[in-house]
Amino acid sequence: MRVYCVNHLPLGKSFYAINLFGVVFAKGPLNSVSARHEYIHTLQQREMLYIFFYLWYAVEWLLRLAYCRDGYKSYANLAFEREAYANQYNPRYPQQRRPYAWLHHLWHRESWREVWH
Repeated sequence: MRVYCVNHLPLGKSFYAINLFGVVFAKGPLNSVSARHEYIHTLQQREMLYIFFYLWYAVEWLLRLAYCRDGYKSYANLAFEREAYANQYNPRYPQQRRPYAWLHHLWHRESWREVWH
């Protein structure tokens, strides 16, 4: 995974980094937790052959947006993001991770319950 520091991200001020096809663009250096979070996304992208990751990401985000009408909540409750946030503090997670581990977060009840609040 390559990391490039950039001055501006087109996603708004609340986002610090974006991972595009295994290349991370960040507003500054990544600490170990942020680097692990982005690496989890790289693993997700690889297992879905990149393009299917982005298709799924967009469709799931649109569905969640339709339910909660809040862009940030929709983002935070995506299965890909929930897996990355839940495991970003575990230094061994990338080695222990099972393929398609994000599916657990897709159907997990808390995933949809939090969208409503």
